[in-house]
Amino acid sequence: MYEKLAFVYDYFVNWKSRLAFEMPFLLEQLGSLREDRGAVRVLDTACGTGQHAIALAEAGFEVTGTDLVPQMVMMAKANAEAAGQRVRFRTAGFGAIATAFGEAEQFEAVLCLGNSLPHVQSRQELTLALEDFAKALVPGGLLLLQMRNFDMVTRTRNRWMEPQSVTGNGIEHLFLRFYDFEPNGMIQFNILSMNRKGSAPWQIEQTATMLLPILSEDLLGLLEHDFEQIQCFGSMKPEAYDAEKSGDFIVSARRKS
Repeated sequence: MYEKLAFVYDYFVNWKSRLAFEMPFLLEQLGSLREDRGAVRVLDTACGTGQHAIALAEAGFEVTGTDLVPQMVMMAKANAEAAGQRVRFRTAGFGAIATAFGEAEQFEAVLCLGNSLPHVQSRQELTLALEDFAKALVPGGLLLLQMRNFDMVTRTRNRWMEPQSVTGNGIEHLFLRFYDFEPNGMIQFNILSMNRKGSAPWQIEQTATMLLPILSEDLLGLLEHDFEQIQCFGSMKPEAYDAEKSGDFIVSARRKS
């Protein structure tokens, strides 16, 4: 799915608006790490086209980004170069991140943003991903997870997300995103991508991937093995998590010493 979307991904995210909203929260969370150490090494997993990583580098952090999709990594490198920021990017997926850097290299913070973690395909893969994050962190290091509030999604079974449209380089792009709730409990995430130049006919492509709807109780139970000081938020305003109505489920935790 994301191999096809990599080259248009930045079109359907308003990064200027999103970063303006999210960066104060991220900087507040990461700021506590600067009290004890000099350079703060941040690992942005499932980094996509690298926009969070680049913004954090601009804020003075030593940033590395990883993504499973080589095309996303390629776009992230191009975006960092265009922004004039030194960010290291590497191709690596959940469960193999710590191994990609080796035991000698760990980070003060590991981020997994933008509903990326639910792309694991089973509870076993989720457990391995969380163990992988812990191995990549120094003792006391910060883990920050962001995903949709699947407590509410699975209860309301609301299929549709807000359509997104943008025009760039004379081409109009329209993105429709929706869920299919599968009998086995998984969710198929669909993106209908449409684009046209001028008044030409619409070019349409549909892509899909499977998501594991991670419920808050399940995730918090798994985190307790390797993490402490666990905090939950419902958005990056920030505000308290409410399983009934929060749009996001955000977790901040520290690796146990």
